[in-house]
Amino acid sequence: MLAKAPGLGADMVFLDLEDAVAPMEKPAARDKIVKAINDLDWGETVLCVRVNAWDTEWTYRDVIAIVEGASERLDELMLPKVESAAEVQALDMLLTQIEKSTGRQSRVGIEAQIETARGLINVDEICGASDRLETIIFGPADFAASTEMPVLTGGVQIPEYPGDHFHYVFSRILMAGRANGLQVIDGPFLKIRELEQLRDYAMRPRILGYDGKWALHPDQVKVINEVFTPTQEQFDRAFDILEAYEKATTEGDRKGAVMFGDEMIDEASRKMANKFVMRGERAGMSRSAG
Repeated sequence: MLAKAPGLGADMVFLDLEDAVAPMEKPAARDKIVKAINDLDWGETVLCVRVNAWDTEWTYRDVIAIVEGASERLDELMLPKVESAAEVQALDMLLTQIEKSTGRQSRVGIEAQIETARGLINVDEICGASDRLETIIFGPADFAASTEMPVLTGGVQIPEYPGDHFHYVFSRILMAGRANGLQVIDGPFLKIRELEQLRDYAMRPRILGYDGKWALHPDQVKVINEVFTPTQEQFDRAFDILEAYEKATTEGDRKGAVMFGDEMIDEASRKMANKFVMRGERAGMSRSAG
């Protein structure tokens, strides 16, 4: 699985020391992850390692073993089950000491997972806890357990509920993340063979404004990339809006609001269109000819 990871087509890959590793295997898993970071060609993929949560006995040794053993190719550490700003700050301080003692040139970023009721209550403080923090992530399965939802599979549709049972959680995490300039990511969809259900569910965080979603299986990567990448029509229209607005504000009467087809566009329209263009360009899209 480690050997296949670089070629999956995902923007970011995290190597796991937490839930995917049995307790007795955690020390050996550290060595395997260090070897994978140092020996495999990860290309342009963002490379992250998820360590264990601070309420376990493994966290400090995870951080020391990975950051001291891995090359500069390591980009980030992911901290699960974050419930307070202090937990992020503790990881920040430990990373600072390791970087100073080893002479590491690149700074290790932090990704934080919100997976409990307490974590959600404190999400504003968590998102502002450290300038190392790059991403905030929702963990649906542990969150469902924390809030005692009567479900046995997390992160999937619940037909019996008349709405989206995670809508408030999605929105709450998104607002805290965006207010602090963070990337915001949804967690896994556990029914790995139900790709159309995945597509439907992934549209929920995508429409709210999330940047992406986890994939647990190679087959999920293509679906998620499609959902979170603008269509060619959206990409081209965004370019057209930017051009029309630029022309309106710099030529002739230099108006701040003008008609674009049957809709009015203004500075807010420019901001929305710019986000589409930036997202599409990151995905390697080009404007259609003509």
